[in-house]
Amino acid sequence: MALYALGDQVPQIDPTAYVHPDAIVIGSVTIGAQSSIWPGAVLRGDDGSIVIGARTSIQDGTVVHTTPFDHTTVGDDCVIGHVVHLEGCIIHNLAQVSSGAIVLHRAVVETGAIVAANAVVLNGMHVPAGALAVGAPAVIKEGKARQADIEMAVKAYIHKGDRFRAQLRRID
Repeated sequence: MALYALGDQVPQIDPTAYVHPDAIVIGSVTIGAQSSIWPGAVLRGDDGSIVIGARTSIQDGTVVHTTPFDHTTVGDDCVIGHVVHLEGCIIHNLAQVSSGAIVLHRAVVETGAIVAANAVVLNGMHVPAGALAVGAPAVIKEGKARQADIEMAVKAYIHKGDRFRAQLRRID
């Protein structure tokens, strides 16, 4: 993995987390137990801090960033899909941000909510617990998220992290 300190900002990664060798982690980033960070993901905590909770997956090509005013927090048991952009937002426990989605400054995604693929959650938007946010810009569909889908994906990515930690080897 490409792990960088930026001045006195040093990443803190739980020893049980899996960070793929092609992921980039810079500065004020904390990654919790059994979380996984996949190829091409960039977590850049230069202007503010990034906190990734336990058992959360940050999948391939995702960018997690901050602003000097808005830190980025992703809770426990979250699924952050492929090629997602999170910036200065809060994602609560057991939430999912699906592939290609964007969640911007001061937005909040509550527990059990899902941001659909390619949705754009604009600055300051609130996605209620259990809701589904769809579209660009996103609109809310109350009570449409399926928590069982999130839980299944969380378990799958914990298993993938364990498998990759044990079996991944470079062969070139």
